[in-house]
Amino acid sequence: MESFVVRVWLPDRPGALGQVASRIGAVQGDVVGIEILERGGGFAIDELRVDLPDASLVDLLVSEIRQVDGVAVEDVRPVAAQRLDGALGTLATASAIVAATPSTRLDVACDELRDLLDGDWAVALGVEGAVAVASSGVVPDLRWLAAFLAGSDHLDTAEGQTPGDIVWCKVPRRGVVLACGRTGRVFHAREREEFRILGGIVDAIEPAVAGVAS
Repeated sequence: MESFVVRVWLPDRPGALGQVASRIGAVQGDVVGIEILERGGGFAIDELRVDLPDASLVDLLVSEIRQVDGVAVEDVRPVAAQRLDGALGTLATASAIVAATPSTRLDVACDELRDLLDGDWAVALGVEGAVAVASSGVVPDLRWLAAFLAGSDHLDTAEGQTPGDIVWCKVPRRGVVLACGRTGRVFHAREREEFRILGGIVDAIEPAVAGVAS
């Protein structure tokens, strides 16, 4: 079996998800996980974990799902069969961050958050100057990123009033901002909230640095 994550936009009406599941079953797919990423404006954005007998069925799968009235497919991507989804994935990320030694915690946080959110990069950026304290993946130009984060500081990340391809939160006890980005897929409300909560865990267990208020 091959495992895929399918993100779909559904009309927020009774039976819509059941219709999608029926279409998935029609191509021998098995829905093994469901996560609601966002709701509003008459739509729900769901992430479905789907097992298929063969990767060659992906195009047919997408075609079948699109036959359901009002449904759009945002993204389909392969995932490892052993990958933890939903709450288990978030808990595993939190566990890895807490278990890390203080000297490696920010490095572990960047690696784990990037993996959890399927990001292209993650970074712990010092608030005093464009300096990467820790990073994972190929991070954009640090001067640009620092200016971007400073200019976006007034935006309400809890309400999603931010550019869709970057998510970030402050870790004031360490004097850094954690940020993660990816190309081609926006971050939805649940992912932003997960990132904010996990960033809060990092902050709560970090010793305060000299000159930074806890």
